[in-house]
Amino acid sequence: MNRTELEKIKIKALEEHIPIIMDETLEVIEKYLKEKKPKKILEIGAAVGYSAMCFSEFLAEGGNIDTIERDEERIKEAKENFKKVGLQDKINLYEGDAVEILPTLNEKYDMVFIDAAKGKYPFFLKESLRMLSKEGVIFADNILYKGYVMSDYNKHKQRTAVRNLREYIKEVTENPNLETEILEVGDGLGVSRIK
Repeated sequence: MNRTELEKIKIKALEEHIPIIMDETLEVIEKYLKEKKPKKILEIGAAVGYSAMCFSEFLAEGGNIDTIERDEERIKEAKENFKKVGLQDKINLYEGDAVEILPTLNEKYDMVFIDAAKGKYPFFLKESLRMLSKEGVIFADNILYKGYVMSDYNKHKQRTAVRNLREYIKEVTENPNLETEILEVGDGLGVSRIK
């Protein structure tokens, strides 16, 4: 993988205020990846492809990543980025809305990374659990959403996102089959494993 290009992609995304995975969040996930060496990763929300490219380094031999993005500009940029870094064969990009695409997938994934529309997290969870391998783990990024989720924040604009993130946290922490940690790294990271 071309690290120089990856660094350029990161800097450009930050300059253009494209939401990419925060360094401290990436560090937590990379620790897991180094240990587990997953064969298949599902990412919900590719943006410009930065996190998928970072994850790809830790895939098992012959492993690959499926990622989903609906924003046309970002799809175009992600595809170019995968080529620049030399990962177009390892990362498969589904173009369209994850809400429509997820139900059509029937793979088994060792890791799922949720980083898309916050209002849809409960739906993403349901679909992720359906496809998670026995030893798999689900990472949900931005789960504390600027601190709003744990406060009594209730501004109209963010209300649905906050409500659905709270629902997501409730579902993963109260599900008897899951073991979940909510880490205060980045903007909050949910880590759920099957017991």
